[in-house]
Amino acid sequence: MVFAGFGTVVNVIGIIIGGIVGLISGRLLTKKLQTTLQMSCAVAVIFIGISGTLSKMLTINPDGSVETIGIMMMIASLTIGGIIGEIIDIDGHMERFGIWLRSKSGNDGDTKFVDGFVTASLTVCIGAMAIIGAIEDSLMNNYTILYAKAVLDLIIILVMTASLGKGCIFSAVSVGLFQGTITLLAGFLQPLMNDTSLNNLSYIGNILIFCVGVNLMFGQKIRVANLLPSLVIASIWNAI
Repeated sequence: MVFAGFGTVVNVIGIIIGGIVGLISGRLLTKKLQTTLQMSCAVAVIFIGISGTLSKMLTINPDGSVETIGIMMMIASLTIGGIIGEIIDIDGHMERFGIWLRSKSGNDGDTKFVDGFVTASLTVCIGAMAIIGAIEDSLMNNYTILYAKAVLDLIIILVMTASLGKGCIFSAVSVGLFQGTITLLAGFLQPLMNDTSLNNLSYIGNILIFCVGVNLMFGQKIRVANLLPSLVIASIWNAI
């Protein structure tokens, strides 16, 4: 039996399965192998972000010349979104939520829990697939996008959990809350999601994915959560 939000349920289950398999696998790996796995994951996330961004930023003209597009939208979205995010302190709220989850799940001794939770949550929640998939799930009973996302997230969380620990599994909570909220608000959001808005959303979303990869590689250098309002600015840029 399917229902509105079914795709998100499948997505959450996929993350949990990937996390459990990753946790078991991680316990079989040496510390050196876990570090190598984390670096490999970081490189993969960085290049996913770069390739996705360039596909939206660059356009090839008929004469073969390459042109950049959306630069003003990118700068304005990241700047305004970053200011809003810092004022709201989304990063701080996510960390406190991660600490609360760590306590409630009996993992107070796990020093990597919060970092794993925040990093994994940002990786699987940012992007057009989560938003478009949740809207189509609610309004069209089309679960195809979220089924595909569930498979991708399963693999991503499996690798992340093997290197960053069980906190990554709890990104399932973030996905459930985020995509579930979009499913409930789908009727309001659908008219706003035209082709240009979705293109801008994907553009900025891939930049934030790149930032997540940078943090995975070098430690937290960018408060990515505080840049999340950039997605909203990008989506409504044309209206602005």
